[in-house]
Amino acid sequence: MNKTLYKPLSWVVGALGGILAGQVFKQVWSRVAGEDDAPDATDRDYTWRQVVIAAAVQGAIFGAVKAATERAGAVGYRKATGDWPGDD
Repeated sequence: MNKTLYKPLSWVVGALGGILAGQVFKQVWSRVAGEDDAPDATDRDYTWRQVVIAAAVQGAIFGAVKAATERAGAVGYRKATGDWPGDD
C-alpha cells in the first residue's frame, strides 16, 4: 500500500477524534461544573478564572484525544500495510 494513502486516513481519523474530544469535554464539563455548556471568552456572566480554566481543560482534552487518535491511526496503518507512516 502506498504511504500517500495515509494522509486522507489521518484526516478522517482527526475529524473523528475532534468529534470524540468535543463529546468527552462536554461530559467532563457537565460533571465538574454542573452546567451543559462551558463559558465562552466573551460571556460576561463568568469570571476570567472560569473562562481560562474551561479553555485549559478543553485544550488538554483535545490534545490528549488528538494524540491518542493519531497514534491509533498510525498503528492501524502499520498493521494493515507493514509501514509506519512517519518513516521515509
